[in-house]
Amino acid sequence: MTPSGATPSVQRVDARHRYEIHVDGVRAGLTAYRDRGDQRVFFHTEIDEAFAGQGLASLLVEQALGDVRASGKRIVPVCPYVAKFLTKHEEFADISDPVTPEVLEWLESARSH
Repeated sequence: MTPSGATPSVQRVDARHRYEIHVDGVRAGLTAYRDRGDQRVFFHTEIDEAFAGQGLASLLVEQALGDVRASGKRIVPVCPYVAKFLTKHEEFADISDPVTPEVLEWLESARSH
């Protein structure tokens, strides 16, 4: 999927509230979140056009959600891509919470700070 020899790596960047995926040292995409208590609220995922069609978004989200599990937090999939990913990956159902009006209201105020 990625160019030969290129190994994607995913890193959590707490200072920027996101997970980034890098290919050969170049940031190829990100999934952004905010923490709300024990919930990690994902609200945006993007892959740079130059890296589209390589399966990087799926790899990024899968590793991000695995990190959420390891940290003992729960997932709230406001981001449409993360929500769609969760419908196909039931192994994360036990740590997923629904998107509620309260979460959306909280997210709006959290992102404006």
